[in-house]
Amino acid sequence: MDYYINKTLKNISFEEGIERITEALKQEGFGILTEIDLKNTLKKKLDVDFYNYKILGACNPGFAYKALQAENKIGTMLPCNVIVQERTQGEIEISAVDPMASMQAIENEALGDLAQEVKIKLENCIKAL
Repeated sequence: MDYYINKTLKNISFEEGIERITEALKQEGFGILTEIDLKNTLKKKLDVDFYNYKILGACNPGFAYKALQAENKIGTMLPCNVIVQERTQGEIEISAVDPMASMQAIENEALGDLAQEVKIKLENCIKAL
């Protein structure tokens, strides 16, 4: 089982890839809570060069609230991470976590149903790109 949902876009900039997925997430009720620029972080902390790579922490408040009601430790797996990376110039890969894969370790039927709903929304985001 894959643990992510992804799509590669060609002939766009890295910034445009971020804008597109941010808008797609917004259309499905997600907001971006965190943004980690891995390229800059690795340069600052390790003085190494890395390609463009950002981790976006996406959250749908309604689903997060339902998940927290079903399992109070689920916050360890929130928000849903979405990555935007450019390993080859002009080729942007966007990947979202598959919440079904991450929820397998938790034996809570209510979470499984929620994870399926969130997966559908994230798949819609990736398809919309």
